[in-house]
Amino acid sequence: MRFCDDGWMKTPRPLPAQLGAAPFTVREAVDAGVSRRRLKHCSLHVPSRGIRLSPGGLTGVKLRARPLTLVTNFSAASHATAFLIWEFPGFLPGSDAPDIHISRPDTMAIPRRRGVIGHVGQFFADEITTLDGVLVTTRARTWLDCARRMSVDELTVVADHLLRRPRPQLEGRAEPYASKEELAEMLDRHKGTPGIRKARLALEQARIGADSAPETRLRLALCRAGLPEPELNLITALRPGVVRQPDLAYPECRVAVEYEGAVHSEPAQVVRDIAREEDFTSAGWILVRISRRHMENNARAAVAKVRAALTCRGWQPK
Repeated sequence: MRFCDDGWMKTPRPLPAQLGAAPFTVREAVDAGVSRRRLKHCSLHVPSRGIRLSPGGLTGVKLRARPLTLVTNFSAASHATAFLIWEFPGFLPGSDAPDIHISRPDTMAIPRRRGVIGHVGQFFADEITTLDGVLVTTRARTWLDCARRMSVDELTVVADHLLRRPRPQLEGRAEPYASKEELAEMLDRHKGTPGIRKARLALEQARIGADSAPETRLRLALCRAGLPEPELNLITALRPGVVRQPDLAYPECRVAVEYEGAVHSEPAQVVRDIAREEDFTSAGWILVRISRRHMENNARAAVAKVRAALTCRGWQPK
């Protein structure tokens, strides 16, 4: 029973500060000194059994997942929920749905509760980790778990993201999230998992060096169209003291390709882009600039622009 009549606690007693900002478990509240009666007040929302949320509390995916993993024994956020928690690039159908995905070992019952999509499976100890207090499947395991619903190209986008070498001065880390060997081992551990064939194809397509999802999609489109495979973020000395690092490059043809996202419309970035193009031109390179509109219709316009630049430099299809 929940209490809301005017005769009882018109203004409920404030909750401890640590419970007011996000969903919390009833056990956490009791341990913090909150009475069972207070937890029945109608001002508290009940997202799922054993969980409460204060009015105005934050409800981001990580915050919503945390108490669900606590009240469900031997469980972790997984699948689309882990995909969002890790902030993966790529398109995962259904990842915008509100329910939280929870997984537990296949020796236990599938999680069943309001607001939860339950899964069971085989888990190794190193496939579960903790992020900001949330039990969640690791990045590599999440990549495999999402393979069933993703296309091979979008799985490649995520694989490239996991493999890329970070820039320590900008990202505060020096190591990639995973190596090709680690992703391959994940696939070998879970032979027969739905989507594993797509994941293997994606791993074959994956490359180290792409800095963004559009760069990966552009590379795949160029290769699929029969163009040579470009080098990724190649450090290129154009002249003494001038070094550039184009997104994709064909150094033997002196053709560079840059994908320009929304940030390239900002005035300061426009100035930098002009200077970059002048540097390439003065060094005898062709700079091909690709935007979002060139990626429509299976990147036909992007492929045509790059093919024209390569052909201008004498490249011929084999």
